[in-house]
Amino acid sequence: MRRLIRILAIVCSCLLLVRQARGQSPLPPVNTNTPHARVVIVQDPEATDDFQPAPDKIQVMVDRGITNLTGKATVSAAWLSLVSTNDTVGLKVFSSPGPNSGTRPAVVAAVVQDLIAAGVPPRQIVVWDKRAVDLRLAGFYELEQRFGIRVLGSVEAGYDPEKFYERAFLGRLSWTDLEFGKEGPGIGRKSYVSKLLTHDITKIINISPLIHNNFTGVSGNLYSLAMGSVDNTLRFENAPAQLAEAVPEIYALPSISDHVALNIVDALVCQYEGQERSLLHYAAVLNQLRFSRDPVALDTLSLNEINHQREAAGTPAVKNNSELLPNASILELGISDLHHIDVETLP
Repeated sequence: MRRLIRILAIVCSCLLLVRQARGQSPLPPVNTNTPHARVVIVQDPEATDDFQPAPDKIQVMVDRGITNLTGKATVSAAWLSLVSTNDTVGLKVFSSPGPNSGTRPAVVAAVVQDLIAAGVPPRQIVVWDKRAVDLRLAGFYELEQRFGIRVLGSVEAGYDPEKFYERAFLGRLSWTDLEFGKEGPGIGRKSYVSKLLTHDITKIINISPLIHNNFTGVSGNLYSLAMGSVDNTLRFENAPAQLAEAVPEIYALPSISDHVALNIVDALVCQYEGQERSLLHYAAVLNQLRFSRDPVALDTLSLNEINHQREAAGTPAVKNNSELLPNASILELGISDLHHIDVETLP
């Protein structure tokens, strides 16, 4: 390695002498146009009471966040700059931790009310996650009755045999996977995209909670959407190196990433321990909602927050999958460098 560095130094010196001999400037100008991500954080100390959201406060926070992020004068104009009234808008939630630690129904209800007020027909609004049973236990089916929207699981919608992510890494297929029970060469190499995304939803609003994950550090925008959109994911869950590559690569599929209009982090509460279980004694109340077009920037901030809260509680830092976020940046899904994330906090 040292020899290689010396060789590179000699080559650079030779190039410098050549440029000087030709009367050229010693070095070409440095490109300072480094991309930056923008994140808007809205906070209200009264947004929760004993971990329970205050719906009226949440509505105001959502309205302030979306108008400030988009720079639009009205709430409806802000939403219509991201989606149209012809779209079928899928609100992706993370429901398996339940209503107290997963995506909170009150946050989703505020978004639903705004979309309907902006002219999106209720039946063209879909609250979804991987499994319908998790959505039901988390209380999302109450929104179906309240607003006339749809609440669906990607598993129950079935999987599209023409749209998939392929990787030569095999695992045990689940009964819900498209290729379960099949035999032959190549079986188990593909993760198929749900028909919910290929046949129904045209725009995705990703609403994830601020909750820790044993393998990725945070069950944020990237992990939640990627693992919720395809089948045959168990093969990645206990293989950190494979997971670090699969999550951003699945998210980057055109049938998924091309339809993401907005990412919101439900940071009312930060649960820094517990994975998908609701453990509020390992949680800190932040009373924040975070908005960005950049899922990687939001996940980077979330992971940083989780480790901050763990340090404050005297808990060891998350042994997270450090390659996932940089891999996502390499695929140009967003910014993982904290120095290039511009945060605007609204009190």
